[in-house]
Amino acid sequence: MNTPDPTCWAIAGPTASGKTALSLAIAQRWPVEIISVDSALVYRGMDIGTAKPSAHELAQAPHHLIDIRDPLNAYSAADFVLEATALISDIQARGRMPLLVGGTMLYFKALMEGLSDMPTANPEVRADIDARAQAQGWPALHAKLAAIDPTTAQRLAPNDSQRIARALEVFAISGQPLSQWHALTRQHTSPLRPERLIALEPSDRAWLHTRIGQRFETMLDQGLVDEVRGLRARGDLHPDLPSMRCVGYRQCWEMLDGCDDQPQASDLNTLRETGVSATRQLAKRQLTWLRSMPARQVIACDSPDHTTEVLRLVHNRRE
Repeated sequence: MNTPDPTCWAIAGPTASGKTALSLAIAQRWPVEIISVDSALVYRGMDIGTAKPSAHELAQAPHHLIDIRDPLNAYSAADFVLEATALISDIQARGRMPLLVGGTMLYFKALMEGLSDMPTANPEVRADIDARAQAQGWPALHAKLAAIDPTTAQRLAPNDSQRIARALEVFAISGQPLSQWHALTRQHTSPLRPERLIALEPSDRAWLHTRIGQRFETMLDQGLVDEVRGLRARGDLHPDLPSMRCVGYRQCWEMLDGCDDQPQASDLNTLRETGVSATRQLAKRQLTWLRSMPARQVIACDSPDHTTEVLRLVHNRRE
């Protein structure tokens, strides 16, 4: 009978850094179950633009927290912590090793440091904020946020409607800035720190930029535009939903808005530029978050020996 393995490992890194391939290399050698730490992979019907593992890849090891939400429904860091914590216990009880893999650093942070017990959404307050945004524009509301919570405003783009609205909502309800809530730890949440956090970070940023460009081109070849067109055709989705704000989907939606759903070559060229640029910005933010995490073990993902190095680490721990 297998005895429970108390360890839990994590692989974190920016988009296009090779996290999926590395996790499957580990799964081919040891009894692991992979827990996705990705805010986009939770959504069904969003496969191409999220670089979701293929059916063949998913069959190589048990995967969790993939395809668990409709794009109409939000998925929060609190949802992730509750579900991931339960999964970790279940996997360990089966005598297997939980392997957390992904690039949503907020989820990692929430799991390892706990959650702030901030106010829940208030429809009336949110409706008032949306009305003001419609009259004044989101940059104006971003300026108002900067006056009450400069820490939060500094990390948000002036048109990041979802996050600006949430920050203003929290302040309107509680009288406290969102940044202060983030600094508080929810008392009933027990932070969970993986035994080892492997951080895939490129030694040469140009290597990652090349990978990002190549992958976005592959997504276009695989039918990203048609995927987004199908999501639009549902009729119940809109670009302000968290799912549709995912990198790639937002840019594609905006392109289809601007060309009446029939893109020309020039529209697709613009989509390439905006999609790649947004993905590079995402990778930069991911690396910034990652470098603030304690006790991470950096592995150069642009090194040809990085897989061998990680496999050696796992082997030495399990011996």
